[in-house]
Amino acid sequence: MSEVCILNHSLLTHKITLLRDETTDVRDFRQLLHEVSTLICYEATKDLPLVDKTVKTPICETVGKVMKNQPVLVPILRAGLGMMEPFINVIPAAKVGHIGLARNHETLEPEEYYCNLPADISEREVILLDPMLATGGSGSAAIEFIKRRGAKNIRFACIIAAPVGMEVVQKDHPDVDIFVGCLDEKLNEVGYIVPGLGDAGDRLFGTL
Repeated sequence: MSEVCILNHSLLTHKITLLRDETTDVRDFRQLLHEVSTLICYEATKDLPLVDKTVKTPICETVGKVMKNQPVLVPILRAGLGMMEPFINVIPAAKVGHIGLARNHETLEPEEYYCNLPADISEREVILLDPMLATGGSGSAAIEFIKRRGAKNIRFACIIAAPVGMEVVQKDHPDVDIFVGCLDEKLNEVGYIVPGLGDAGDRLFGTL
């Protein structure tokens, strides 16, 4: 079974509370999302594979460690784009892929409408980015589509999750670790996370 890391950090809790506030405008929402994503990034990357590297300091030669490979960041369009820049700020040499999903109106299942990933994705750690993990349908489907293109080591970073979404991803992909800022109570009758923060994409891009 995959590991779930629910961050327990006072600063993160403070910023997520401000994200939830319906009076937070687009500018502040973007900034808060950036700050929260940066904090989650540190946790989600804490155990990326390292290799030895010999360097010479002004004092002497020593053996340190560097990342084995730069990871691949894959935001789920469109809300995941809000998490991409803060992750790139922390990992400026990371590669970036994109995946877009839409719900089929007849089957109600997520379908891929766009996917562009680095050719060597099988050799790298992949960090999937999406602010919200609600029903788990889109997250699980995105992971499946990425796996079909050769990805073997995937971790999922999100800001707020509902228990049912967490369970779906863990059941479908027991090899994918999940890093989440806050685990909320439940989903309401229309699939929004409660208490949640509304539609992250709409609030991020001002399309309410």
